[in-house]
Amino acid sequence: MKTMIAWSIGLLALAASVGQALAQPEYDQVEKGRYLAVVGDCTACHTVDAKQPFAGGFRIDTPFGALLGANITPDVQTGIGKWTFDDFQRAMSQGVGHGGKRLYGAMPFTAYTKMTREDNQALWAYLQTLQPIYHPVETNQLPFPFNIRTSLIAWNWLNFHRGEFVPDAGKSAQWNRGAYLVVGPGHCGTCHTPKNLLGGDKNDRFLTGNNLGAWWAPDITNNDHTGIGSWSEEDLVAYLRTGVNRYDIASGPMAEEVEHSSQHWTDTDLKAVAAYLKDGKKTDAKAPEPLKADDSRMVAGKAIYFDRCSACHNSAGTGEANIFPRLADNPLIRAGNPTSLINVVLAGSRGGATASRPTAPAMPSFAWNLNDDEVASVLTYIRNSWGNAADPVKPAEVKDLRKSLKP
Repeated sequence: MKTMIAWSIGLLALAASVGQALAQPEYDQVEKGRYLAVVGDCTACHTVDAKQPFAGGFRIDTPFGALLGANITPDVQTGIGKWTFDDFQRAMSQGVGHGGKRLYGAMPFTAYTKMTREDNQALWAYLQTLQPIYHPVETNQLPFPFNIRTSLIAWNWLNFHRGEFVPDAGKSAQWNRGAYLVVGPGHCGTCHTPKNLLGGDKNDRFLTGNNLGAWWAPDITNNDHTGIGSWSEEDLVAYLRTGVNRYDIASGPMAEEVEHSSQHWTDTDLKAVAAYLKDGKKTDAKAPEPLKADDSRMVAGKAIYFDRCSACHNSAGTGEANIFPRLADNPLIRAGNPTSLINVVLAGSRGGATASRPTAPAMPSFAWNLNDDEVASVLTYIRNSWGNAADPVKPAEVKDLRKSLKP
């Protein structure tokens, strides 16, 4: 009798062991998919209410009208519950969803096409584990004629280049991993690459900066004057991990990206991205001559700066490490487009809160006590002082953005 009991217990233990061994690959795939969803910051466009993750409804404003992020939970009626993996693979690699519905470029399949089928399988496996949420979303809010999806056939022909990422045999494994993350799941070019009149990427100017309405996604090429040429790999890793480095504090959409995505990346992946970006070709960016100190805009701007700004950013524009960003000799201050700077002065800003830096630094709004001319003057002064040199900010630019920021 004892022998039979021992034998039965042994069989149960063996069965449990085999079951665990069989379940492990499935668990690993789902966990890999969860990580890829974080890398791709899927929650940014597919979550409005934290209590309904990935149920869609987030509004994406484009130059052609509004789109809403889709419900990507496995709900059969309103989500992707009727989709197969082949449907998902086609959406990611070709921009064609279930039933042949063509997707707009706001869903960055132009980048996701670079993802491997294996990674898409992992991401699909993760999405199947989500709680199905009934949440009807009419994604297409565009006016006529942009709401006609058949027009996307022509758009794709002009702007979409299908195909998985092909590693460069002449580069290291780290470089290739970084390149894959940037051009594929991380889809950095979606924000940082300028767009043509149809909203397609100008790939000959990859990552050189792009207007996002009320924000400017800056140049993240190795340009010394307006890009990250002076940043080290350690600066890049610190910024993506914490939202702060010796040059800048993430704000606006980038603060959200750091909070939801890049702070959760592995150190290996962050270092790979940094290695890839810093290996970019150094561009000969000839800096313009800074405005003369006796220019009327500089005189007015200096007075405003020392009255309103110097208490935090210091008289020499050096700021306070990890609290108030450095303005002196800062490529982000010299950006070709001053939209983000105007936005921060008018509306104020709060940096991203991360696990390593949970207290997010903030800047107050000055829209209430600085008029358009004053905002333009102080920013012109900052953009042409302490080693900076950039085009003056026009009062009309401030006026236009002020109007758009009103509720």
